[in-house]
Amino acid sequence: MTEQSQTDSVDMLKKIFEMQADLNDYVFAKNKIGDDSGNNLLMETIFSSISEGNLKVNDLPNTWLSNYSKAMSEEVKELDEELLWKWWSKDDIDIQNIRVELIDILHFLVSSMICAGLTPEKVFDIYCQKHSVNLNRQDSGYSKANKTESDNKNIG
Repeated sequence: MTEQSQTDSVDMLKKIFEMQADLNDYVFAKNKIGDDSGNNLLMETIFSSISEGNLKVNDLPNTWLSNYSKAMSEEVKELDEELLWKWWSKDDIDIQNIRVELIDILHFLVSSMICAGLTPEKVFDIYCQKHSVNLNRQDSGYSKANKTESDNKNIG
């Protein structure tokens, strides 16, 4: 990947993050979801609370990571309902709805990333590091017998 295409990819991801944060802020305001101070909740408040060390079970990051994880699980179930598994079937998949379900999953995944304190740049960086780990695992005969998580320890 060229440096320009990497920059373009991060720019598109940055736009997706911005759009998702704006949508979530809109949903919070429309549904009168407040923060601990009684103000409308903002994605920035959840993001910032990580650097403030608010990582307990009832703190905003955990609460909203849990909410978005559940939402993603439901969207994956909806995707699974669209997929055909009977190899003898003559039916066609509804690729348009499958694409929409995948984007629904992306909405909640990006929301989760923001709640975990990730920026588009950090997502891209960690993705590249993990990609390298995955390639190395394939090249070294990755299996249950030799699986460790030690190669993930330096990602970040």
